Amino acid sequence: MGAAYFYHLTRRSLEITLVVLASKAQEAGWRVAVRARSEEMVERLDGQLWLRPEDGFLPHGVAGGPHDAEQPVLLTTGTDRANGATCLMSVEGAAISPDEVTAMDRVCVLFDGHDPGAVETARAQWRGLTEAGCAAQYWSEESGSWEMKAEAEAKG
Repeated sequence: MGAAYFYHLTRRSLEITLVVLASKAQEAGWRVAVRARSEEMVERLDGQLWLRPEDGFLPHGVAGGPHDAEQPVLLTTGTDRANGATCLMSVEGAAISPDEVTAMDRVCVLFDGHDPGAVETARAQWRGLTEAGCAAQYWSEESGSWEMKAEAEAKG
């Protein structure tokens, strides 16, 4: 049974945080699906991930290609897990269901702490997932390093 980790971004960009988290997920042996709400965000992330990290490369692909099943990180707007992802990363407020949290090793919700709409969307996702019984953690980088600020245990 997985858990949802909420990352309140206030210091680092989405792209930098995404590279760090996706790299750690790969180290854990997980395949990653990065779910956005818009094709524009998928294109933006695809372009940025070709540039980061500067000292390496995060192997990834965009959903809809002939090699989706082989991608360690797949950028998508869909809900299917064409690459067999066991880690889902939601950006731009992309929807996540309680069933997905339970089925995955980890779900990460990355949201812009400087955008009031993004903060409210993340709060609504937190409420929805925790009320459905999902385990969740809330992480903030406000102090300069990541600190867990809240935790909800799974209810079974």
